[in-house]
Amino acid sequence: MRGMEGYMRGVNLGGWLSQFDAPTKEHFDSFITEEDIRRIAGMGLDHVRVPVDYTVIETEDGQPIEEGYHYIDNCVQWCRANGLHMILDIHKTYGYSFDPLDKDDKLAFFTDPARQKRFLDMWRTIAKRYSADTDVVAYELLNEIVAVEVRDLWNGIALRAIEAIRAFAPDTWIIFGGVNYNAVTAVPWLADTPDRRVAYTFHCYEPLIFTHQGAYWVENMPLDFRIGYPKPIEEYREAARRLNTCGFSVILDEDVRPIGPDFFAGLFEPAIRTAVERDIPLYCGEYGVIDRACREDAVRWLADIHEVFEKYAIGRALWNYKEKDYGIAGDEAKPYLQAIADKL
Repeated sequence: MRGMEGYMRGVNLGGWLSQFDAPTKEHFDSFITEEDIRRIAGMGLDHVRVPVDYTVIETEDGQPIEEGYHYIDNCVQWCRANGLHMILDIHKTYGYSFDPLDKDDKLAFFTDPARQKRFLDMWRTIAKRYSADTDVVAYELLNEIVAVEVRDLWNGIALRAIEAIRAFAPDTWIIFGGVNYNAVTAVPWLADTPDRRVAYTFHCYEPLIFTHQGAYWVENMPLDFRIGYPKPIEEYREAARRLNTCGFSVILDEDVRPIGPDFFAGLFEPAIRTAVERDIPLYCGEYGVIDRACREDAVRWLADIHEVFEKYAIGRALWNYKEKDYGIAGDEAKPYLQAIADKL
């Protein structure tokens, strides 16, 4: 399968320009610096994925915010200086958020021409601004489409966004994913395209009961719940049923394979088949294990999923470099950082 050159092994910079506690100058100036980019390059990675909320780069009436773009400018320069590539991922756009903590309408964007025009205009602005940096910067159209019923509407919007970007950036990589929070099972539903610089993306946190153990944002998840890895699939199922949580996890499906590399190979199989048939690379934009889990178990999980990434030339970016409940840059992760880096 064709890989996405330059974007095979990376890490997310979540919490910096998206999902931050407060949009202050102090936060934006200090959360990620060039030293972080230098450190990531020193881990042997080839790129960073940079989630960006539209509120950082646009006013509510759609005007560009120069100060917000300044932080992206800096990151492009830091990546170039340190031999890294960068994915600019629009995490939240005007009129749409994937976040379950944002109690907005998850459907309106996909039927509202005005919101879609804002989205396309924003991408034109981005592509024009970074038209000289297509050797370093790739674009991810929008993070995690939630509702399954908008899949065809989203395909149409995505193809229009690709066309809009191509007017300014004919050669840069463009990435888009599917519904159900970028589920790997949604990849076969994505629009086909002859564009040779387009990749399909998905996210993977399976088994969710393991990677999200104790997560405060997961419905019915006890904060003190803990479970190890690897475990028999039925043990994960029993825990999910007993707690009535992680109800959309694939572990509840009867045809999943036993936990280990084969589990991930089976899970990814329809996406891999689609990618091969269409000659479109696959990219896993998020995967990882919450910091509440045993770190040795997390390293074992990483080893299993990476074996499949490597076998099928699937690019990826770990969630997350710093904080956001998944960070690998904190003091608590230091004893395991080399083992994690080796798996990346």
